[in-house]
Amino acid sequence: MSEQVLIDGFARRVDYLRMSVTDRCDFRCVYCMAEDMQFLPRQRVLTLEEIYQLAESFVALGTRKIRLTGGEPLIRPGVVQLCEKIAALPGLRELCMTTNGSQLAKLAGPLFDAGVKRLNISLDCLDPQRFRELTRTGDLAQVIKGIDAANQAGFRNTKLNCVVMKGRNDHEINDLVSFAIDRNLDISFIEEMPLGTIDEHSRAESFFASSQVRERIAERYTLIDSAESTQGPSRYWRLAEAPQIRLGFISPHSHNFCGTCNRVRLTVEGRLLLCLGNEHSVDLKAVLRSHPGQPERLEKAIIEAMKLKPYRHNFEVNDDVQVIRFMNMTGG
Repeated sequence: MSEQVLIDGFARRVDYLRMSVTDRCDFRCVYCMAEDMQFLPRQRVLTLEEIYQLAESFVALGTRKIRLTGGEPLIRPGVVQLCEKIAALPGLRELCMTTNGSQLAKLAGPLFDAGVKRLNISLDCLDPQRFRELTRTGDLAQVIKGIDAANQAGFRNTKLNCVVMKGRNDHEINDLVSFAIDRNLDISFIEEMPLGTIDEHSRAESFFASSQVRERIAERYTLIDSAESTQGPSRYWRLAEAPQIRLGFISPHSHNFCGTCNRVRLTVEGRLLLCLGNEHSVDLKAVLRSHPGQPERLEKAIIEAMKLKPYRHNFEVNDDVQVIRFMNMTGG
């Protein structure tokens, strides 16, 4: 295979791939899905072997970090074995996963042993009733048990992801920071993104900017700006009172992070998304299935796809749907 690197039309090196292994999830989070979701038919979903072949080609083209996402990746049978195969690819520096934590109590140890380096775990609040309302089906106690299992399994630099919504969970911001400190976890606060049509709430009315989150945290803690990076979109800060953890802020509306974007996403139906906030994409499943056993054809299609990567997204703070696909279709 070739020894190339992926460069987009704006001279940005693309070396980080987020791969969805399923569009299905055991939660129905209000900002991510409709309550009654229609999932993909099985035949439209990539097989685990196809996901591995795609990972292999991307790593051959210079990808150094892969994050497995969903839906909820840990509900897909065989995902631990897939992790083991991808983690062993020569040249890959880091295999990570984003999860809702519901399955970690039983799978944290096997994932760590398989070579997964880091976990991002979604946690939007610490009130069991509100957690159930926001996730529609989730059990907070089970998620916390999973977080503790990840720590016990040996995971380090685990990060909590919290989508902040005004009037829903913004009053819990410092409780979540305190929870992260107690368990030695990093935490990122995320502005809600306009992906998919929802009727559960108004995104414009629930918008809570990263600057407002920092103001709330500053009521209890001393924030110190940091230049650290994990190759993702988070801008990091430290706390004087707990310098061992990082606070991240993902601000697609208020602090656009596109200029240094090094990421692409692969949906579970094999569509390569060149931008989270645009519909530019290439059907890699069609290439894979039309030319089996020809990785050079797949690599060529990936290289050509970089020309479609736009400079930035154009998210707006209103109730218009800029992108019709839900986050579970995009890959977390």
